[in-house]
Amino acid sequence: MPRGKTAAPIVLDDEQKQELDAFAGSRSLPHALVSRARIVLLASEGMENLEIAGTIGLNRNDVGKWRRRFSEQGISGLYDGVRSGRPRSISDEKIAGLINRTLTNKPKKATHWSTRLTAEETGISKSTVHRVWTAFGIQPHRHKSFQLSNDPFFVEKVRDIVGLYLNPPENAMVLCVDEKSQCQALERTQPILPMGLGYVEGVTHDYIRHGTTTLFAALDITAGKVITRCKSRHRHQEFLGFLTHIDQQTPPSLDLHLVMDNYASHKHPKVRTWLAQRPRFHIHFTPTYSSWLNQVERWFALVTQRAIRRGSFRSTKELTQRIDDFVQNYNHNCQPFRWVATADSILAKLERLCSTISGTEH
Repeated sequence: MPRGKTAAPIVLDDEQKQELDAFAGSRSLPHALVSRARIVLLASEGMENLEIAGTIGLNRNDVGKWRRRFSEQGISGLYDGVRSGRPRSISDEKIAGLINRTLTNKPKKATHWSTRLTAEETGISKSTVHRVWTAFGIQPHRHKSFQLSNDPFFVEKVRDIVGLYLNPPENAMVLCVDEKSQCQALERTQPILPMGLGYVEGVTHDYIRHGTTTLFAALDITAGKVITRCKSRHRHQEFLGFLTHIDQQTPPSLDLHLVMDNYASHKHPKVRTWLAQRPRFHIHFTPTYSSWLNQVERWFALVTQRAIRRGSFRSTKELTQRIDDFVQNYNHNCQPFRWVATADSILAKLERLCSTISGTEH
């Protein structure tokens, strides 16, 4: 767009705004379409093309192009136009039928569709099936697990914990607390083959078990640092010992807000008594089946990936030392996790999930 020329303002109605929001937040649509939707949404907020280009990471001319296309053609203008080349050998009706069959039916010969099985059932080549699935983000071979919380105070607990993350209280620390149990000290039966040019690191599939340890951790959501202890068991006695360790490792002038799950040792009568005697401790329990609300779970994944999974340990002492070394190095260069989800966005996503489940026949 020529310098000095003001771009035409973008005004969206409710339907366009809703559809563009869905495009911009999609993980399955092509990245180009997601970026174009974001361009239009930012333009509707009054941003100029140069500012939009810097925000999204595109060229200003590209921003102007898609802004102009939307102004002239609406949402349909955000799609790529028809390019020259050989005409398609499969009609839109066949593509729609293929997509509908994949999404609404199950094969009789298997638990899910494959490209070869779909090609056999529909008469469409497996390469075409693969291209259509890729274009529309369909992945029948994959699935992900979920579990809806049955906690009667789910909404209240979500708002409470997310409120701590987004607006931590003053003169206080927010600590995400949990234990990673059954950390196994596994020793590979043969030496690890080092990585080299043209081949990856090699490990034997079998191993010798040398016991387990439990990693207790408290993650400071503001600083990103962790307080840890490894114990041989994870009863309420060990948890009380870890709470005492937290009490000793934190400034006594600060209140402590602890985010924890509903594990039995966290609610043991002796633990409740200990907490009642220390008014600076404030407990916030996550809803049932909602460990994803506890940020320390993400840190546990880092420990598994970087310190435990590919190691070979001859004893639990050796495993504990590896974990302690990782924690020490992590705290020297730590950064807090960036929590961006609001309580309203979480509850809206849950509402969509429940609507999907209620509309699905079993």
